[in-house]
Amino acid sequence: MFETIVALATPPAKSALALIRLSGDDCFKVVSKVFSKDLTKVSEKGIHYGYILDGKKQIDQVVLLTYVAPHSFTGENSVEIITHGSMLIVNQIISVLLKSGARMATNGEFSSRAYLNGKIDLVQAEAINDMINATTAEAKDLSMASLLGKTSEIFKPIKEEIAEMLSHIEVNIDYPEYEDIEVISREEIIEKCTKISEELQKLINQGESELIYKEGVKIAIVGKPNVGKSTLLNALVKEDKAIVTDIAGTTRDIVEGDINLGGVPIHLFDTAGLRDSNDVIEQIGIAKTRKVQNSADLIILLVDETGIDEEFYSFIKNKKHIIVHNKSDLLTKKDPDKIYISAKENDISKLIEKIKEELNIGEITIRPSFSNVRQLDLLKSIVMFLGMAIVDAKEMKPIDLISVNIMAAYNCSLDLLGLNNKNDLTDEIFSRFCVGK
Repeated sequence: MFETIVALATPPAKSALALIRLSGDDCFKVVSKVFSKDLTKVSEKGIHYGYILDGKKQIDQVVLLTYVAPHSFTGENSVEIITHGSMLIVNQIISVLLKSGARMATNGEFSSRAYLNGKIDLVQAEAINDMINATTAEAKDLSMASLLGKTSEIFKPIKEEIAEMLSHIEVNIDYPEYEDIEVISREEIIEKCTKISEELQKLINQGESELIYKEGVKIAIVGKPNVGKSTLLNALVKEDKAIVTDIAGTTRDIVEGDINLGGVPIHLFDTAGLRDSNDVIEQIGIAKTRKVQNSADLIILLVDETGIDEEFYSFIKNKKHIIVHNKSDLLTKKDPDKIYISAKENDISKLIEKIKEELNIGEITIRPSFSNVRQLDLLKSIVMFLGMAIVDAKEMKPIDLISVNIMAAYNCSLDLLGLNNKNDLTDEIFSRFCVGK
């Protein structure tokens, strides 16, 4: 039995309306204690108008939406209270609901209950959070495909292929007396594992290429003092985010800005100019610069007419980077193989093109994909275990030993979808073979 939980479902700020959500087996009973109408006899989805009460005192006029299990997001009896958007009113309503038997929901508990009650799988549950945190339309559309269950659907046949192969092996091992059951050979195991691994690798490649649309990319702008780093940041974000002066060492702390580049969230970091300095504050800024450049996915090394500082370049040459020559408006000669910009004049189009090229940002086709780190790690684990099974089969190891790695791959497939990780394959076996006849 699930106890009734309550939480504010809209942002905690003044607005026209606010929505308070409850879910649990005793949900209607709890709400009836503070509502001007009895909801305990509710047997179908409905809309109810009335008052939330604290004893005899009216707190607010509200509209209630009731959902009867299992026909709700969580699969439980649920109520949504639409009230006026004052946080004072919201807090009063939640307070009387808590006194009536509800408790505050923990982070993600409504989605967790939907998952536990079989309304959504784990991939869909993760998509809900991705939808909420999406900062670009492309990231939202990718998450929507997973939320609708399309991503899980493309993987389920692969899970079934692994289960079928494993069930053949288990039946051959556990029921050798059934001569009418086809024995799976090592050659077939190699063929099936190879085929499945190739399918999974396509999903991995697709997911990794689309991961940046959800996770975003960190780009650090680095260089010597006064080369125009802050001016470039301002040009990229199209606002005066960083202070710009002719005084070297003006930027002493990290200045951040975000942009949307072809649907990819880009997190920009304007850093302190790197030079030898006795100024304690500037030294702290330079130390932060080193830290940012180490964690950045891409580094923009900005240089001016004085060229590249080779000592500084040695710190970043092994990381993904772009060398950009600023102040092109002051140059008379230009090397066609180099990238020139004028941050001051907002002439940065060639840099934008190069960033897209380096990060492989282009037209994206929204397809169901596994594009978060947990999912991709599990897909890679499945490929690894199937690869180990192939090696075992080629080395002519006993079938029962080969099945150990296939079982591990199967368990990873269950983890991916958030299914119960059961090692007992009885249901899989008997759904495919009439062993007990």
